[in-house]
Amino acid sequence: MLIPLRIFAAGAMLIAALGVGVRSWASAPVERAYGSDPRQRLDFYPAEGGDAPLIVFVHGGGWSAGDKRMASGEKPDHFVARGFAFASVNYRLVPDVGVADQAADVASAIAWLQREAPRLGVDPRRIVLMGHSAGAHLAALIATDPAYLRDAGARFETVRGAILLDGAGYDIAERMRDAGPFERRLYERAFGTDPAQWRQLSPATHAAAPNAAGWLLLHVRDRIESQQQADALAVMLREAGNTAIVDGFDTSHGRLNRDLGTEGDRATAVVDAFLDSCVDRNPSEIMGVCTPRR
Repeated sequence: MLIPLRIFAAGAMLIAALGVGVRSWASAPVERAYGSDPRQRLDFYPAEGGDAPLIVFVHGGGWSAGDKRMASGEKPDHFVARGFAFASVNYRLVPDVGVADQAADVASAIAWLQREAPRLGVDPRRIVLMGHSAGAHLAALIATDPAYLRDAGARFETVRGAILLDGAGYDIAERMRDAGPFERRLYERAFGTDPAQWRQLSPATHAAAPNAAGWLLLHVRDRIESQQQADALAVMLREAGNTAIVDGFDTSHGRLNRDLGTEGDRATAVVDAFLDSCVDRNPSEIMGVCTPRR
């Protein structure tokens, strides 16, 4: 059956916006449910051996779209080859639930991974969150507000670092002040119109300690709002005693995510260097920028 060109083009635009890439599937994931809803599932990619550090990836999609497998791209193969286990998480979507429920879903996935750590070959003390776009906001919220992991039955102190890929929602009230009509509709659909709710769901509100110790905030250079939000959050995190590195790239919003894990990609080299300084391969040690401040 022939697909009309306009439908194909619209689908291609959505794929680009979500940062979706084509995987080589060198490593096949194991899908597991962490809750009863069909969206509460994760893909797990095991590392060789046991006691591996774990990267938990949160997909983007404007809080109302996206998929764990399509958005993970080449990341699982790349990071598993570097000794990390990798989990890509789906969560319920707006408007069926609110953003706080989405953060609770991701926290529940982390709690499930911690409980299953011995069977999965994961060291539950060495977790790094990674998110793209809306997923970067959710990762930042969980890594700054301990309530989500605590309420899910997970240990907040085991989230050692956060890698944020071109998010622009770290301070919702600030974004609302500058948002154009399309972006305002997007944010109001996710966060409503109550400024008190904007504050509660903003990682910037919770940037005082405790936080994940090490932060890497990547942005696309020509997305000014993303750079401004990354810079502002990094300042707050440093004031709280955390390490926060900001770096910009000459790419697009979708391509930054899509290319991560591919050979020769500069952002991948920056992420690898951050992880090397953050998570030691010796299961008995946590090191470098991801060492919690005492």
